[in-house]
Amino acid sequence: MKKPSMERSIVIGRSIADCEFRIADFVGLPRRSRRDALDQIRNPPSAIRNQTGFSLLELMIAMFIMIILLSVAFPTYQRSVQHARETVLKENLWQMRRAIDQFTADKGKAPKSIDELVEGKYLREKPRDPITEEDEWKEIQDEDSLLPEGGLGLTDVQSLAPGEDLDGKPYKDY
Repeated sequence: MKKPSMERSIVIGRSIADCEFRIADFVGLPRRSRRDALDQIRNPPSAIRNQTGFSLLELMIAMFIMIILLSVAFPTYQRSVQHARETVLKENLWQMRRAIDQFTADKGKAPKSIDELVEGKYLREKPRDPITEEDEWKEIQDEDSLLPEGGLGLTDVQSLAPGEDLDGKPYKDY
């Protein structure tokens, strides 16, 4: 047998021994010794396959893919949440306006406030503005034409939320 020569592996950067064994070198050895000899001799590809964990390159690629997926998914999620809030705002305003109309038709006068609609059981509770997350609304009072002596009554409700919706329409114009 020749003396092993030392080389540096390009793949793993470690020194490896080239023992220059041939199949004929193992022919005379008993089976147990052959298996032990083969277990002790490793070439670079088998050393790489036997390593556990991930390389830095594999982790960086996985992180890059995750960042790309999140950069697509997060804005879509934000838009869907904003759209849902706008839809709830429109529905709350529609329900309050409907309750004002029903109250006016039933009582023959306009309500004084949203709280009067709640007390009269026209609304179960005072709705929350999903944009501001408060139960404060701009109550528009106007002269009540149904009362002979006149007076002010609630005719409309608007949101106090600043800003615009996804279509560019101000929330106060809903």
